[in-house]
Amino acid sequence: MRVVVIGAGVAGLALARGLLLAGLDAEVYEEATEPRTAGGSVTLWPGSTAILKELKVDLAGIGRRLETMESWDGAGRPLFTVDLTAAERRFGHPTVHIARRELVELLADGVPVVYGARAEHVVPERAEVRLAGGDTVRGDVLVGADGRRSAVRAALWGDDPAGLSGWVTWQGFATRPTALTEQRRAIMVPGARGLCGLIPAGRGRLLWWFDVRSAPGRPFWADDPHVVARLRERFAGWPDPVPAVLEGLADADFFPHHRHRVRSAWGRGPVTLAGDSAHTMPPTMAQGANQALEDAWLLTRSIGDLRGYERARSKVVRRPARLAATEVTNVQRIFAGLIPDRLATRVYAAWLRGASNYLLTVS
Repeated sequence: MRVVVIGAGVAGLALARGLLLAGLDAEVYEEATEPRTAGGSVTLWPGSTAILKELKVDLAGIGRRLETMESWDGAGRPLFTVDLTAAERRFGHPTVHIARRELVELLADGVPVVYGARAEHVVPERAEVRLAGGDTVRGDVLVGADGRRSAVRAALWGDDPAGLSGWVTWQGFATRPTALTEQRRAIMVPGARGLCGLIPAGRGRLLWWFDVRSAPGRPFWADDPHVVARLRERFAGWPDPVPAVLEGLADADFFPHHRHRVRSAWGRGPVTLAGDSAHTMPPTMAQGANQALEDAWLLTRSIGDLRGYERARSKVVRRPARLAATEVTNVQRIFAGLIPDRLATRVYAAWLRGASNYLLTVS
């Protein structure tokens, strides 16, 4: 069986890697002219670190193993703390925060990728893709893992189903040492003006992000020339180390939040989808890369039953997609003090299991 994968993001690379390990023929075609490593970093929950182990991806010395996930109020007082080591003990695998660049590089090792190969015309019935430049590729199975603007999905579904949620993220890495940089704590500080998140990513880096409400033509949108000054003004006076992050902020990456209803059927005939092309969701639950890895894991095992793969995945991925669409982490302050830490820890571990085909299968 020959599987053609369009898109060399987390989903496409992980799928191709899994198929190759299973002894199948897989090749990836990527529109970009070089590996897609843009973006800050991602949190990999226990199901994903287990999947990466099966894919023979060694995370030793890469990123940062996390032990707690904490929510603070504007004065730096804890609202609640989730003990991530409880999920690690329950599922046998840790939670790790890793730079997206490092994850992509690890997944791409040994995987055949043709870069600069934009999908121009897709014929789903024949699992066929004409690339820009005139070449045509065809497989027994075609997988669209080419992101929110997927050319494969457009051939299957038509127009992009995703819409803006009303929130955006500005993010980057702080490399100046802070009190959190070498720790194993993920911190979120929600407030009426937005949310600031801080997570150590290893190698002296601290991922920071600010979630704020915005829309095209409004402040904090991609073309806002004053965004750094606006962020400093909006989040002034927030607890340490937010002031140090704001002081060192020179530039930031912009990501608008998109969401759509997850369909039960993603493809037809010999074609299916994986990753954001199938289920775009806001980053508020840190599930994008995790659900991409879940897709790759299950599709590797279901390559002969594409509709079965779609049914099984849509049932599970719909849970985090719906929750992320509410932007719940950006308004979590309203739940402060309602749930004890011990209960929050148990609930979160149960939720992680319910959002993972892997954990539902093996744990």
